Amino acid sequence: MSKKFNNKVVWITGASSGIGEATAYRFAQEGARIIVTALEADLLEGVVNRCKELGAPDAAALPFDLSDSDGLDALAEKAWNQFGGIDVLYNNAGISQRGTTVETEMRVIRKVMDIDYYAPVILTKNILPRMIERGGGQLVVTTSIAGRFGFPLRCAYSSAKHALYGFFETVQAETYDQNIRVTIVCPGRVQTNISKYALEKDGKQHGKMDAGQAGGVTPQQAADKIVKAVYKKKREVLVGRYELLMAYIKQFCPGLAAKLARRIKPM
Repeated sequence: MSKKFNNKVVWITGASSGIGEATAYRFAQEGARIIVTALEADLLEGVVNRCKELGAPDAAALPFDLSDSDGLDALAEKAWNQFGGIDVLYNNAGISQRGTTVETEMRVIRKVMDIDYYAPVILTKNILPRMIERGGGQLVVTTSIAGRFGFPLRCAYSSAKHALYGFFETVQAETYDQNIRVTIVCPGRVQTNISKYALEKDGKQHGKMDAGQAGGVTPQQAADKIVKAVYKKKREVLVGRYELLMAYIKQFCPGLAAKLARRIKPM
């Protein structure tokens, strides 16, 4: 039985835990050669070893702090040369935020934008021309349901996720005829560490999992849906449970969505 990503090179950022780690394992099971990036080098080595155990022909770790914008082009160069090209670039890494617009310090907003928006843009701008020259490829990006509508205590996070939609939809419009495909992953609540590492108004870590998130889908459930969507080259995939209804309410009843957003209990 042939594997869906046999010998395809998949580079995943934010792969030391959560959705990134789980999707690395699913791609590995489908025969992909895996490159994983995140801040934690020790955790990435464990991910690499597990990917090989699950069937990846090869796997490599490229640890990096994605807030270091000046080093991203060199990182992309290294990733491209790791296995002689990249078939799927999955910009998954991100950091969330917990703080009102009035109270959140600008340095926190800038850090969230650096990691959640500018890092995917810079990596994509480096890898995309190489994919085009080679005949095609696929770009995958994790946004959020908070990228569909404004969400309390998420001024920076929601802004970055909205911006990702604009950037990657533009990339798809420009490069579709050059055999580039874009898949936008829009998660709702997934049981990951994103709320634990979220930045509060002064930059301190939130340090706990929000109650709503604790009741979300597992990373493994999310990964199953994401990898299937990438294989089918879907334009967008929503991942979550009942909270995803807000995406449809915003689309068809924007006034109602605005009222509901105002009633969301801040966490």
